[in-house]
Amino acid sequence: MSDIFEPARLGPITLRNRVIKSATFEGRTPDALVTDDLIEYHRAPAAGGVGMTTVAYCAVAPGGRTDRHQIWMRPDAVPGLRRLADAVHAEGAAVSAQIGHAGPVANAASNRSPALAPTRLFSPLSMKMMHRPDAAALREVVQAHADAAGYAEQAGFDAVEIHFGHNYLVSAFFSPLLNRRRDEYGGSLRNRARLARDIAMAVRDRVGDRLAVTAKLNMDDGVAPGLHIEESLQIGRWLQDDDALDALELTAGSSLLNPMYLFRGDAPRRSFARAFPPPLGWGMRLAGPFLRAYPYQEAFLLDMARQFRQELTMPLILLGGITSRETMDLARSEGFEFVAMARALLRQPDLINRIQANDRPRSLCTHCNECMPTIYSRTHCVLTRDRVAG
Repeated sequence: MSDIFEPARLGPITLRNRVIKSATFEGRTPDALVTDDLIEYHRAPAAGGVGMTTVAYCAVAPGGRTDRHQIWMRPDAVPGLRRLADAVHAEGAAVSAQIGHAGPVANAASNRSPALAPTRLFSPLSMKMMHRPDAAALREVVQAHADAAGYAEQAGFDAVEIHFGHNYLVSAFFSPLLNRRRDEYGGSLRNRARLARDIAMAVRDRVGDRLAVTAKLNMDDGVAPGLHIEESLQIGRWLQDDDALDALELTAGSSLLNPMYLFRGDAPRRSFARAFPPPLGWGMRLAGPFLRAYPYQEAFLLDMARQFRQELTMPLILLGGITSRETMDLARSEGFEFVAMARALLRQPDLINRIQANDRPRSLCTHCNECMPTIYSRTHCVLTRDRVAG
């Protein structure tokens, strides 16, 4: 077993170590374009020792954003993304763009564009019905992912991560709860997985072996009767057989229906309610009890992820509760090629350098999750001094 801090291959690229800063929306793009503040957000963990940082969320279309402030991939975005890539590369790290379509998690009122869902659903964000795309519109979504990957390549990025999780559009198609279609994109699991497989192949065809291509895949939605692990394992097998991806990052939960299933620890209900204007804020106060809290523990997704490691031979990235050298070494001993982390790096961007210098430094992240509501303004750890734009 190689050390977590030794260089490692991810498809066609080599990372200086096996630690990836996972994608968490930064809230630092008020005009849907890269800012100096966003560059610093990613430069800091790169200087702090990660092998690769992931920019989120790079929507493939204007209507694919959770709100209009997020980057969407287009020619105007390339110069700023290139500056970001150059800053990360100067610190010795690689950079990935998380590309995807928010689907039912998109705010149609903010985006001024209809939200998409596998079947017509009511959106509490926009207070409107969502749009059900037909087969031709879904082919446009596939093409938009390929185009987004092309823009990432133009900007000098090393990798793209396709978002197949959290009940964003592709993940919503997986779900038997959200996908009630009776065409070639609904019904059987093979049909529900069609959009994901088409997107992965289109992205690979666009970037060839010039970029690494990964996907963030839900293992379980944490909602009945959503996607469960047995079906997700089969999707993983199909994605492996298609040979379009260099690795899978394993995740869980639904941003639409059960967000705390991924973010273990405290549920910041009051802070979420304060983050939204009326009437949505009032709704959040009423819905607060439904933001179920799950206790935090290190490597909290490992039990589910083990089943993927047993079934698949492709490289896997373990996410969830990775804050110490011991947990990183555990992941390697279990056969996971990479680990991904986010909240601990938000508190301490230099945590990886600290761990390399001393095997047993304590992460200062308290798992209060008060950082989560800050994504609607400017993502930051509320326990640090980094609270205003630099």
